[in-house]
Amino acid sequence: MDSKGIFSEQIDAVVFDRQYSPLVFHHMEQTIIPAESVYAIFEAKQTLDLENVKYAQDKVKSVRSLYRTSLSVPHVGGVSKPKAPAPIIGGILTLESEWKPALGDSLLRQLEAEKNESLLDIGCVASHGYFYHDKESDQFNLLPETKAATAFLFKLISELQMKATVPMLDIQAYGKWLHDEG
Repeated sequence: MDSKGIFSEQIDAVVFDRQYSPLVFHHMEQTIIPAESVYAIFEAKQTLDLENVKYAQDKVKSVRSLYRTSLSVPHVGGVSKPKAPAPIIGGILTLESEWKPALGDSLLRQLEAEKNESLLDIGCVASHGYFYHDKESDQFNLLPETKAATAFLFKLISELQMKATVPMLDIQAYGKWLHDEG
């Protein structure tokens, strides 16, 4: 959710910051995570196919469209400028693929069709391999792997390391939303 009270669609797996933005709500038996805290989100499905890829792309877009705040950070030497929120990693996790080959032209066509807020940065088909979007070349790499989950995890960790920490979120903006809801 964002500080304006807008909710994304429900997400299967979220990698988020608990140290620098520990604020987590529980609302109607759902865990609500502030948009500023989110590093990555994943849709999990049994199989990879056109419908599930499009569904994951829609979920990713619903999170990336949320408003994210950022404040200046006071420190011993003064105050630093607000850190721009890093792009949220979006992906899909599956066990199998309906496509033959699993990581081929059918997948690539749909990944290439959505390179905006719906972009899937990374994904894993546990029984076949993984893919990721290379930002420098603006190309997708489809990588068959026998140890797909491990290779995917290493790539994901590498991408997360580049993000460092999330910016300091504006707690008061969330307080205003809660007050307005009251």
